[in-house]
Amino acid sequence: MGMNRLSLEKRAQILGMLCEGMSLRATSRLADVSINTVTKLLVDVGTACAAYHDEHVRNVKSQRVQVDEIWSFTYAKAKNVKTAKAAPEGAGDTWTWTAIDADSKLIVSYLIGGRDAEYAHEFMQDVASRLANRVQLTSDGHGTYLGAVEDAFGDDVDFATLIKIYGSVPEGQRRYSPAICKGARKDRVTGNPDREHVSTSYVERQNLTMRMHMRRFTRLTNGFSKKIENHAHAVALHFMFYNFAKIHKTPRVTLAMQAGIADHVWTLEDIAQLAD
Repeated sequence: MGMNRLSLEKRAQILGMLCEGMSLRATSRLADVSINTVTKLLVDVGTACAAYHDEHVRNVKSQRVQVDEIWSFTYAKAKNVKTAKAAPEGAGDTWTWTAIDADSKLIVSYLIGGRDAEYAHEFMQDVASRLANRVQLTSDGHGTYLGAVEDAFGDDVDFATLIKIYGSVPEGQRRYSPAICKGARKDRVTGNPDREHVSTSYVERQNLTMRMHMRRFTRLTNGFSKKIENHAHAVALHFMFYNFAKIHKTPRVTLAMQAGIADHVWTLEDIAQLAD
């Protein structure tokens, strides 16, 4: 069944499966459509979602913003790219940078790419451009944030870093066990951040949500992204659904409604129609 013959109901069903963390192949089997059809829908809707976010998630009135970056990989892990067969451009480590409003939990900004200073600058410029007022900002200890935040905000931010202190992993558990966090240090960088609110817990919880709801972020599976463009489309769909369509337990509205950038709960049909 081709894209042009898919009903709106069928397109919404496919998007719902993708938003719940199913792989392209599993979605193709359960929805009884070709994998090319699922991929084409993801590309079209993902492109439209990214454009909608860019245009409408602006002038966000926020008090506290947390930023972080989450690792995944495209086509092959970085150490294997040289020996991978026909590795495409963009293969290797893929980082998704996210900025979350600590009060509403709205995703203010996201960026897919590398983890270097160039991407940090692009990301923080985007975060700053979407905020309506001065905020308190918290990042982890990743060094590239320091110059990027200064360039994007100047002195017009209350910025602190939360640097976690890790112990060693017990012998024999290294491969799958993360290092044990033994504490954290809060460092003021700019302005007058309230130490009580120097935290990255909400953005780290969002990282877990991404891993649960996007198959390509799930570790130890073959659901990883094969093309960085499709990875970006999946992230755009996820954040559109998360911000505009998902009803969160508290409050009983979407995050976008709570943030004042939407006036209704979006449906999967609404999201599908963005690509029309």
